[in-house]
Amino acid sequence: MSLPKVYIVFVSLLATISAIAEIEDDHAEHAEDEAGSLKLTPDERLAAGVTIAAVSTQTLQETVRVPGEVSINAYLSSIVTPRIAAQVVKRHVHLGDEVETGQQLVTLSSVEMAEAQGALIVADQEWKRVKSLGKEVVSERRYTEAQVAQQLARAKVLAYGMTEEQAAELTQTGNADMANGEFDLLAPQTGTVLHDNFIVGELINPGYELFELSDESVLWVEARFTPTELPSKDALISVQVSPDGKVWYDGRLTQSHHHVDQTTRTQGLRIEVENSDDTLHPGQFVEVVFSIDTGSPVLAVPTKSLTMIDGVQKVFVLENEDEFHAEEIEVGPSIGDWTTVLAGLSGGEQIVVEGVFHLKSILLKSSLGEGHVH
Repeated sequence: MSLPKVYIVFVSLLATISAIAEIEDDHAEHAEDEAGSLKLTPDERLAAGVTIAAVSTQTLQETVRVPGEVSINAYLSSIVTPRIAAQVVKRHVHLGDEVETGQQLVTLSSVEMAEAQGALIVADQEWKRVKSLGKEVVSERRYTEAQVAQQLARAKVLAYGMTEEQAAELTQTGNADMANGEFDLLAPQTGTVLHDNFIVGELINPGYELFELSDESVLWVEARFTPTELPSKDALISVQVSPDGKVWYDGRLTQSHHHVDQTTRTQGLRIEVENSDDTLHPGQFVEVVFSIDTGSPVLAVPTKSLTMIDGVQKVFVLENEDEFHAEEIEVGPSIGDWTTVLAGLSGGEQIVVEGVFHLKSILLKSSLGEGHVH
């Protein structure tokens, strides 16, 4: 019994449809294989600015940026104050002047100093007379009393503000006219006059700050962190400070404050900065950049080598010298300019680190129907 003609035609049609579907599946599979790859000759790579680098483990550095404020180096600074009530007679230096150790800063006049100077002249003359007579002529008690009186009178004028040289000059001359109460305050260090809030003729009380001097060749920068963000000194690689984001100065972490500010709830770090060119000044706000070692080496790629294709992170891997394949990878956290790799690469692969956007553009153009790029 022969099959109906309609049935034969139907079976033949099914076979034809099946063959066509198989051909389309082959084409689709081939297109899928080629969709994530392209070829570039060395000259084309050079013209497109495509740069290759090997994937490897990296010891990553985290960069932390915080504001900071420049302050004087208290270890290289001093305050000049009178120890007795005195009137300002003459100013010898001004705000911003550079001074040397022992340089005259200001001349003061005091009734207490005049009395102490007169007492020193009397005590010194008595001691010289007794000393010249010797213990054989005067009693030992008188000899000792004269010596002690001279030493006490000398110590008093020194305590009031006279220097050893000034006191020696006073006793050498023995001139009572020199006991006029005037004396000079001298610079205790080399540095810059940062503060001099007084006027000539003003009556100054003991302890009043006449001058603040500081050596500004090395300054401090104070930066603040929350206690949980405070970088470990052992993990710190480098510190840099900039007043404008253009010029950077290397710093050295010298101290971590041991108390938390009750208002801001932050903890301070002190950084020492060389300032030989006198660019930084106390009170100036700066940017502070800390480079911190994050720990053991990890597999990582430059963040700029990553690109998003079809909703997933991919990198272009070079194979067979001129073929670039967009390979999917699983990434971890980004640290600085690097991104950690959790899966998809094992190390040693050659990937594109420059020109990624150019390759992606070619790949997307190809997938839109303009053909596979060679």
